[in-house]
Amino acid sequence: MQKKIYYAKGSRKEAVAKVRIHEGKGKIIVNGQFMQQYFHRAELETVIVEPFRVTETLGKMDVVAKVIGGGKSGQAGALKLGIARALLKYNIDFRKTLRSAGLLTRDSREVERKKYGRVKARKRFQFSKR
Repeated sequence: MQKKIYYAKGSRKEAVAKVRIHEGKGKIIVNGQFMQQYFHRAELETVIVEPFRVTETLGKMDVVAKVIGGGKSGQAGALKLGIARALLKYNIDFRKTLRSAGLLTRDSREVERKKYGRVKARKRFQFSKR
């Protein structure tokens, strides 16, 4: 019997994560590497597994994800949203739990653009009186 695979896409800042989940032993593979090797930081790993922790499916689902764009933090956020959406396709009863934990809402914050005459978006050049 073939395993049923659930697909979803998540995004955060400039990062996009294409996620596939299926029943398994809890392996999370990102861009061909295990999650711990790819992200290196424990805080990002806790962010990623939060949908599993909330729905009490930690260690029951395998994840294979392709993440592109952005930095590691944005990629972790995109992966979290993708996993939450895929879990929703796996079991619609998780909707209330995931929604109340705020895991189905895309974080709409983006980087503010740099303005002319400034160093960054808001930082100014050093003022010199003389």
